[in-house]
Amino acid sequence: MHEHQHQPAIFIADALALDFLNSVATPVSEPVDWIDNGDGLLQWLEQAGLVPAEALATLRSQALPGELDAVATQARSLREWFRSFVQTHMGKPLGSEALRTLESLNRLLERDDAYGQIVPSASGAGLAWQWQRRWRSPESLLLPIAAALAKFVCEEDFSAVKACEGSRCTLMFADHTRGQRRRWCSTAVCGNRAKVAAHRQRKKEAGMR
Repeated sequence: MHEHQHQPAIFIADALALDFLNSVATPVSEPVDWIDNGDGLLQWLEQAGLVPAEALATLRSQALPGELDAVATQARSLREWFRSFVQTHMGKPLGSEALRTLESLNRLLERDDAYGQIVPSASGAGLAWQWQRRWRSPESLLLPIAAALAKFVCEEDFSAVKACEGSRCTLMFADHTRGQRRRWCSTAVCGNRAKVAAHRQRKKEAGMR
């Protein structure tokens, strides 16, 4: 499997499920898909903190040729299915009638082989409850993604889900700012581009007078 050459993935959505949708984007001029093959999927999962590095290394070493690429294809299909769901429901509260549309996600979640364990707390001063997962096959890599999508559907206010207002930007985010005034994936990128474009337009209009 060839080494992936993409830049680090984009995590600006303030919601991991939307960061998954943003794993295909056009950060500069050309579209980039961070999950375009098996190696890309492994790297995205590691950057997202969804799968322990040792589990990824084990699955990488044990996978049959083409097996991880096939799982990446499934991940992309899941991504585009969920993108359609989010675009259909964003901007308004999500009602219980959406459950029928989510049946395929529930079927994926049924495959999970997760269990809880008592582990040392992050501070090291006490104990904590943590969910673990048995990584039996490359397809199990889809399960933490499915769990993130399910958590998002159940806990996020879909009224706060927005698309960046950048003219060429495809990124989405959950607007958790006070008054829900966020407009851009990044004020330093799309926000700044909009300011520059508006400034040029004002100069152009002034010159026409």
